Order: sequence, then C-alpha cells, then structure tokens
Amino acid sequence: MPAIPLPFVIALLLAVLLLRLALLREPALRPAIGFVAACTILAVAVGARWTFDWRFVRFLQPVLASAVPPIAWLCFAAGRKGQGAARWLHFLPVALILILSALWPVWRSPVDLLLALLYLGYGAALLRLAYAGPDGFEAARLSDAAGVQKATLAAGALLVSSAIVDLLIAIDFDLYRGIHAETIVTLGNLFVLPVLAYAVAVVGRSMPADSTGDIAATETLATESARPDVSAEADARVLETVGRLMRERQLFRDPDLTLNRIARRAGIPARQISGAVNRLEGQNVSQLVNSYRIEAAKRLLAETDMPVTTVMFEAGFQTKSNFNREFLRLTGRSPSDFRRAATAG
Repeated sequence: MPAIPLPFVIALLLAVLLLRLALLREPALRPAIGFVAACTILAVAVGARWTFDWRFVRFLQPVLASAVPPIAWLCFAAGRKGQGAARWLHFLPVALILILSALWPVWRSPVDLLLALLYLGYGAALLRLAYAGPDGFEAARLSDAAGVQKATLAAGALLVSSAIVDLLIAIDFDLYRGIHAETIVTLGNLFVLPVLAYAVAVVGRSMPADSTGDIAATETLATESARPDVSAEADARVLETVGRLMRERQLFRDPDLTLNRIARRAGIPARQISGAVNRLEGQNVSQLVNSYRIEAAKRLLAETDMPVTTVMFEAGFQTKSNFNREFLRLTGRSPSDFRRAATAG
C-alpha cells in the first residue's frame, strides 16, 4: 500500500478544520475560513511540488507561501485602527514574489531568502502585538481576549520558526544542492500550518458577528482624539464614565462585549479607556469588566435560587471555566462554596 505524502495528510487535517468552521455559519469566522483555506491550498501545493515536481506548482508554491503571513496578520489584527485603509499594502510582497517566481527561469533570484524575511517580519509584528496585552485586541470579546493573545503569540512564534525553515532551505540549496529541502519543507509545514490555522480560528471565533459598526465607531473616535489627555483627572473621568455604563446600563451582561463596543457607548477612544484602566486600576479592561460580572453573580447566588449555570449566563460569562476561574480569583472560593457560605450566614 503506497504511503500518502505528509503534506497531503496535513492538507486533509486542515480541510476538516475548514469544514467545521464553515458549518458554524458565523460571519465573524470569514477571515479565519479564508486563512485556513489558503493554508490548505498551500499544503496541497507543497505535496504536489515535492511528489510530482510539476513546473506550474513549482512556480505557484512560493507565491502561495508569501500570502500566508499577510493573511495571518489581517486576521489577528482585525479591528485595529487603520487596518482597513492599508489592507492592500500587505499584498505587495505577494506581487513581488509572483514576479520573481515568473522570472526564475531567466534569473535565479533569492526567493527563499525573501520568504524568510517576510515570515520573520510578520512573525515579529505578531509577537509585538501579543506582548501589548489583551487590551490590544479591541474587536475581540473581552472574555476571549486572553485566549486571542496566546493564539497570536503562538502564531508569531510559528511564523518566526517558518522563517528559520526557509533559511535552512536556502542554505541547503547553496551547500548541498537541495538534497535535504524536501525533508525540511515537510517537517516545517508539519508544525507550522496546522497550528497557525487553528490559532487564526481561535481569533475568528472570538470576534462578535456584528463588530463592524464598533470598529468603525472607534476609528472615528480615535481620529477625533488624536492626542488624548492622559492626566490623572482625565483617567478618573474615563473610569467614571465606564463605571456608569456598567452600573446603570449593566453593559457587563453582554456576553459579546468588546473594548470597541465599550468605547462606542462611552464616546471615548478604546486606547484611552485601556490606558486609564491600566494606570488607575492596575489591570486590563477584561479584568475590570469581570469584576462587575462577579459582583452581579455574587448577588444572584446569595439572593436567588438560580442554578449556578444560569447565574453564569446572567452575569455575562459564556464558559463555565472562565466563570469559575474569575470567581475564584476575585473571591477566593468557588461559586458553589460562596452560595453555601451565604446561605449559612
């Protein structure tokens, strides 16, 4: 029985992930679906390139590979200020690789080196985005912001790893005429593509379906407040405005709440809200919102007979693990233990 080349196995796994994402029918997942589809096509191209060595696939593979980092960046940086206007600029490297790949028969350009630099640059940009903290993902649900940050960190590390793979390929062709290139490419794609695709899927699922209006509104606010006041008095006013939204309108009960949505309701740029919360409260916006959610949950647990799961949803949480973790962090006990103690008291 002939063995199936590893890149085709990877393509099959990615196709299964693609099908699962498509069946969810969530508009917010469209960028992730597009990225996973691109990864699937690239995995098929890699398999065809090293299995059949077709000339057309040999030309197409570097072009497809050059599209992966820009698409990954557009997925992870969705909703950040200025992304819409400069979106097309991210595909200029793809056009350059397309031209160089077409000219390969007449000019052996350093395509592998350029791909390595491309992956390295976007990988470093994703790492920088992740290290900015959960509040940097303004369009993600606050309950999912920490997970999105971790996924972005993983994606950045994987792109940097892929850059190292491309450099190894270039060195192999220079020193050994490419006799190890197939093994290097196979192992590199084995680790990079599936994990990167899954990380983008995590980000896609964290974006509420109707976040487009919030993004546009916060971009307008940011434009109108190009130089926000960062004094202690201004920070206090920002916190008071956000606190009023939480107390009077109970905005924290929205399970799809994002930093962009808070900014739109408050009429304050997202970056200014994030900075004020960080400077005065020593925490991020997600933690601040969760403190309001936990206070609401404590009241419901002490004053009603609602099941714990119902309390969780009423307070604005979506997952039991997140609810239990935050409840334990802020109260030092589980929701069930808190209810028993409140009843006994």
